[in-house]
Formats: sequence, structure tokens, C-alpha cells
Amino acid sequence: MVWLCSAASAAQQAGAPKPSAENAPLPQSASAADFAHARTLMQQGKIDDAIAELQSLATTNPQIPGLDLEIGTAYYKKSDYPAAIEHLNKATAADPNNSEAQQLLGLSYYLGGHPAQAIPLLQKVQTWFPRANVDASYILGICYIQTKDYPQARQAFARMFGVPADSAASYLFTARMLLRQEFDPIAEEYAQKAVSLDSRLPLAHFLLGELFLYKSRVPEAIVEFQKELALNPAHAATYYKLADAYSRIQKFDDAERLLQRSIWLDATSTGPYILMGKVLEKKGEFELALRSLQRAAAMDPNNPTTHHLLGQAYRDLGKKDEAENELKLAEQLQSKQDAHP
Repeated sequence: MVWLCSAASAAQQAGAPKPSAENAPLPQSASAADFAHARTLMQQGKIDDAIAELQSLATTNPQIPGLDLEIGTAYYKKSDYPAAIEHLNKATAADPNNSEAQQLLGLSYYLGGHPAQAIPLLQKVQTWFPRANVDASYILGICYIQTKDYPQARQAFARMFGVPADSAASYLFTARMLLRQEFDPIAEEYAQKAVSLDSRLPLAHFLLGELFLYKSRVPEAIVEFQKELALNPAHAATYYKLADAYSRIQKFDDAERLLQRSIWLDATSTGPYILMGKVLEKKGEFELALRSLQRAAAMDPNNPTTHHLLGQAYRDLGKKDEAENELKLAEQLQSKQDAHP
């Protein structure tokens, strides 16, 4: 599904953007002279060397202010969240008013798979923190979803987007986040609530259509996509998703017509070209299917699905060598993706 990210662990759902630890600025509570070389090592990506130096400093001079925060930050950058939690807990105990330490501790709990422990910490520091390149309201909302406190999640996302908590937009934003986290039934409930509050809200019918298509409720998906186009006739993704729905019930002419409109509106997305290749192949128009898939491959040469379909198209045209090359490349790309999910 376009717009959807695959879920990872309970703490690191794919639909949830991960804070950029490697690029996070360093804490400011300690003297720069105390940690200057370790910070330089971290900026160079030599996290283990930095940790070793900081641990040595802890052995020789454990009373340096901010040392646990510095070590905790290093472990956070390394994605070693249990170790980060250990040191950041010490940092917050030493200075309960240090919002930097609270934020990193909350994020470490979240990324370490403990959303319930993250919530009270993130509740205290709900703002944008450039050190971790993440909006704490977003992470807090995801934590509420993972602990199934959906009203509080809606409050967090409303705060993040600057809309009233009981508004249609708030329900729509929360429905989108719920869908990313694969909380499908609650996502549908919230999307329906958004539509009931404002039936003309842009992308509300689109999201319902995505939900229905995801559940193979194709007739319902078609109705919702048609409603979205009535409100938002220049939205390329709606034409694409409606074409997808029609292709599933073998209305290939309608699908082709809609895909062409999607491409006219947005020629930068590979999805419509790939689906166009599938549709044209089903219609027996192998040369046209090949051209569409070649365009998709030129735009994204590392997509295994495109190369697999290209292999099929070449095979349909009797070009066995080209087909074999594409199918082999598709297998290699898929294996590479599976090795680095």
C-alpha cells in the first residue's frame, strides 16, 4: 500500500520515523573541554572509540558534571538503548530538571521497546528537539498507540499539527498514524469519525479507500476514491489507487485510463508506471507494457518488483535472454532487500 510503511518491532514500527541519532548534536550541560575529543570521535562516526574514552574518563574522574549524560548520548547514537537508559537514568537522577536527559531517556525507552516508560518522560518535554531530530509529540503519540490509549494519541497528534483535538483533522491525522502502526480497525473507526465531522475534508475519503483496498473490500474502496476525486480532482494518488481497485476486478480499460491521468498529474512516482505495466500486460499489449516498466526501472533501478515484471514482459515478447537477465536481477535485488530490511 502506498503511504504505508511495514511495521517493525513494537518499539520501532515502520510506519514511525526513527530519530536521527547519528546526526544528533551533543548535550550542552558539561564543559566542552572535558569531552571535546570524545565528541569529535562521535562526529566522525567512531562511536565505540568515543565510548571507550568516556568510560576511561569515568574511571579516572567520575565526578565530572554531565558525564552520564555524555555516555548515555553516545550509547543512544550507537542504538544501544539498554546502556543508554542506564546512564541517562543516572543523569536525570543527578539533575531532575535537565530536559535534554529526559528527552533522550524517553526516546531510548521508546526505541528500546518500552513505550509505557517513555510516556511520562515525553509528556514533560513535548516540543521539537534538534538534538534528536524528532518531534516529541509524534513519539509520544506513537507510544500512546502502542499502549492502546487512542484518545491521548489523538491529543498528541493534534498538538503536533496545531489543530483542535476534537476536530475532523485530528481524527484524520490519528487514523493515518494508526494505519501505519497496523491498528487497522481503530484506524477505520477514526477515519469514519473524521468523515462524519467533515465530509469534505481533503484526503479523508482517500484514507478510507486505502483502508478498504487493503482489506480487499474493493467496491467500498472504489466508492471512497470516487468521493475523493469529486472533492480533490487534481490528486494524482487517488487516480492511481482507484486504478488499482479497478485492476483487481479486471476492469483494465478503466484502470489504464485512470493511470494515464495519474501520470499526467505526477510523472515522478514509479507506482503508476509499474501498475500500468501490469495492466497493459493483462491486456496483451506487451510492447507498451515493456515501455512503461522500462520507465519505472529508469526512475528506480533498485526495485525488484519492476525487474521481475520486466522479465515477464520480455518473456511474453519471446526475448528469453533479456527475460532471464531481468528475472535474475530481480532475485538479486530482493535478496539484498531481505538482508537489509
